[in-house]
Amino acid sequence: MSIKSQQKTAKRTARHNRIRAKVSGTANKPRLAVYKSNTALYAQLINDVENTTIAAADSRTAAGNGRTEKATAVGKAIAEAAKKAGIEAVVFDRGGFQYQGTIAALADGARAGGLKF
Repeated sequence: MSIKSQQKTAKRTARHNRIRAKVSGTANKPRLAVYKSNTALYAQLINDVENTTIAAADSRTAAGNGRTEKATAVGKAIAEAAKKAGIEAVVFDRGGFQYQGTIAALADGARAGGLKF
């Protein structure tokens, strides 16, 4: 891992820690945590009070041709899983990533699926 990539990771981690200091999920309004790797996009609904994952979805099994299409599909899948668990509202945790591209597409897909945040 090069110095530049280590610095980028450290900056993202610092941003994520700042966000996590303000954002917390409960049983009624869980945290929608998003993580983006080089190959996939992951989303989880997390209850921080009990430290449990309520539902999860990722782009490895999502339908779509491009990254943004897959991100939208992941957003709709996590919204569907939330509806099955009886959840209508969430707190969005972008994980230190910029709110653009695949992260924004996932959020839009979740909103289209019926989640409120």
